[in-house]
Amino acid sequence: MVHLQWTGDPYFDVGLATLLALSNKDAPNQLTPDDLDKAAQWMLENYTRDPLKSFLTVAFTTNNWFAAPSMKDEDKRARGEQHVYSWRLPRLGDVRCAFTGSPAVGVALSNSLLPGRAGRSQVPLLQGDKDINFYAGGIPGLPISGEALLCIQLMPMGCAKIGGRLLMVHASEPSITLGFAREFLAINRESVLLAQAAGEKKMGEPRYALGTLLVTTLVKLIDAAQQHATTDLPFSLTAYYFTNSGQSPDIVAYHLPLGVTGFVRRARSARLRPAWERVVRIAESQAQSAKPQSPRTKEAIVRNPFYEDLLALPERSRPFLRRYFIVPALRPEFATVEDAPIWPLVEVFLQEIKNMDQARIQDIRTVADRIAAFIRRENDRRLFQALYGASGYRELRNTLIKANLAALRSTGDPLISFEEFISVYEIGEETPQSDWRLAHDLMLLRIMEQLADWLRGHQEVLAVLETAQNTISDTDQDTQEE
Repeated sequence: MVHLQWTGDPYFDVGLATLLALSNKDAPNQLTPDDLDKAAQWMLENYTRDPLKSFLTVAFTTNNWFAAPSMKDEDKRARGEQHVYSWRLPRLGDVRCAFTGSPAVGVALSNSLLPGRAGRSQVPLLQGDKDINFYAGGIPGLPISGEALLCIQLMPMGCAKIGGRLLMVHASEPSITLGFAREFLAINRESVLLAQAAGEKKMGEPRYALGTLLVTTLVKLIDAAQQHATTDLPFSLTAYYFTNSGQSPDIVAYHLPLGVTGFVRRARSARLRPAWERVVRIAESQAQSAKPQSPRTKEAIVRNPFYEDLLALPERSRPFLRRYFIVPALRPEFATVEDAPIWPLVEVFLQEIKNMDQARIQDIRTVADRIAAFIRRENDRRLFQALYGASGYRELRNTLIKANLAALRSTGDPLISFEEFISVYEIGEETPQSDWRLAHDLMLLRIMEQLADWLRGHQEVLAVLETAQNTISDTDQDTQEE
């Protein structure tokens, strides 16, 4: 019998997900010994020849059983069988696997390691086989079971190779980890066939920037889950971008917390999907002027800045809002009368990523609609320009006070009440809320969306505001981040 389960360890879980994908299974309890045998045989047949031999050295170095230049072919085969079939070999009763807790394999995996121990050639980014630092008891290597060794050796096939490194995606919800492994395994297997048919020693890489590939795949998995009404549980996600290169091993982690993945999940609902796709389309059009190229193939790399910048949330939420929601609202070429409104998408963004209170979101919307109606009725270009150009809190507050007076003279009703002003902008006693700039940006977005047709009829206003907007650099936005 096979006893495998998710552990929470990225290496093991992504390897297990790849094993499931290769076996066309959906859960660890569906795996059989025959599935493990077939996976082991597939590895023996493919790992020792190009292009996988080159691809896998990114994860396991050139000292592994399939690539060691000093090892004879028959020795490679014997050592390879020892690795991929180790789950069938005798076990050590007194040494437990660091990944699964089951007894460690009872054979030596390296000439330099004790039986049951894995080194850098078996597990990426470990130390050398003779190093003792940071190992329990000063014994080099990491205790490992045969099942864990099989999964981790298979893990790179469930990763995407980008820029000479591997992108490994691990989520708190196993179905998402499995989904990424399925997608990347399919890409890798197709690349292997293409490389072998062309006689190439190296596999081609996906022509996507890291964040674009990550979010594109995530969106595909979320859409499939919603379409088939499968379990839609909240989850966080971490993408590991790493290399086990002998001279310069390195790893970078990109974490998408519950709020960011929750935003994407809700944004892909039937109600909000048109707004999401509008923002994606705008970002793609803005990126057309700068197409980075792959250093090896010189081919254009697909890069959507909206997807790339999702990886910087929630820390850079205000620059994100300005770049993808507010600035496009000023550009008439980015909007048509058929376009879905962006504000509902922004509301979800605020709830999921900023954890903003719903009552405050509603106050921002109510006041913005009231101001927009006043600007339209009075054709008050100066008020719009003053609100957009307010650079400090005192200037903004004075602008709103003057606008309130003008509204009282005109209609008898203020544009913003005391309670609404406190809710949106101020803590009290002339002390602004720490995120008052964000609140004002949201106010402007809602106003501009309500005045879209009015703005198209006042091109001189748009020209002035667009000039002002072009002076705002990313550095300026960073300094204003709450």
